[in-house]
Amino acid sequence: MTLPPFLRRWETLLLAMLVLIAGANMAATPFYLGVGNIVNLFQLEIEKIIVALMMTLIIINGEIDLSVASVMGLAACVAAYLFHAGWPMPVALLAALASGALAGAINGFWTAYVGLPSLAVTLAGLIGYRGIARILVEDRAYGGFPDWFNALGQQPQFGPLTVSIVIFVVMFAIMAVVLHRSILGRLVYVMGNNLQAARYSGVRVKRVKLLLFIASGAIAALAGLLYAARLGSVRGDMAVGFELDIITIVLLGGVSIFGGSGNLLGVGLSILVILNLRNGMGLADITGNTQTSVIGALLILSVLLPNMAQAVHTKWKGRET
Repeated sequence: MTLPPFLRRWETLLLAMLVLIAGANMAATPFYLGVGNIVNLFQLEIEKIIVALMMTLIIINGEIDLSVASVMGLAACVAAYLFHAGWPMPVALLAALASGALAGAINGFWTAYVGLPSLAVTLAGLIGYRGIARILVEDRAYGGFPDWFNALGQQPQFGPLTVSIVIFVVMFAIMAVVLHRSILGRLVYVMGNNLQAARYSGVRVKRVKLLLFIASGAIAALAGLLYAARLGSVRGDMAVGFELDIITIVLLGGVSIFGGSGNLLGVGLSILVILNLRNGMGLADITGNTQTSVIGALLILSVLLPNMAQAVHTKWKGRET
């Protein structure tokens, strides 16, 4: 007996999980399907899922970026520090985005050109960039930003949607085209599958990796600014621990931690699974610490389950032959 192709896909399991979680949420509360709750479902995690889109390309490429949450905090602190030092807010925002791109360039340089493992490089970045952020703002909370800036993360601008949600939708479409319909996307997969073969084929692997890390830093900085706008204030410990959720989203979406495989459809379903799971736990008054533990368990399962599914599929195929 041969299983239909769609039943052998990881995305099918994610879709089934999503249906079960959504069904449980609907049974738990009549407010689950309300427009306000659906928007809130995305809004409370919007910065993480924006960064997860770029993290998908990084991991498929065979690398990882543990510094994204620290870059988010760094960008927010740079913007707050410069604004309170008298800089116009638009200029402070541009400087914050540049700081994120620079952090990504540093990660990319040490990884692509020096040859250090991205795990070690970005772990150092996680510590170092957070340290810079704390130096800038110390233990103070910076607020008092212009109303137009706070509105970017707090007020609906496109019907019931905030600017952050619209940015996510546009970025998802762009990333889908880049990953699945562009030369860069093909290079990302090729390098993730076999870096040496890509290098011998004439692919400029160093340049591609550097570009990916710069983009990762810039997008993390953008997410950090959106997070600051949503909160209305900035502290040095902003976004601490966000990298756990971001990596969980990507790996649960079926992207291999070893690189070379995965797609944005799976990551999109993973986003919906995690958002609905957190939303359901929130509606059930489950504490934040318990929610974090559940996400941590998902991170482990997101690595184990695809490998187990592949082993079962291989064994099944062996019986057929």
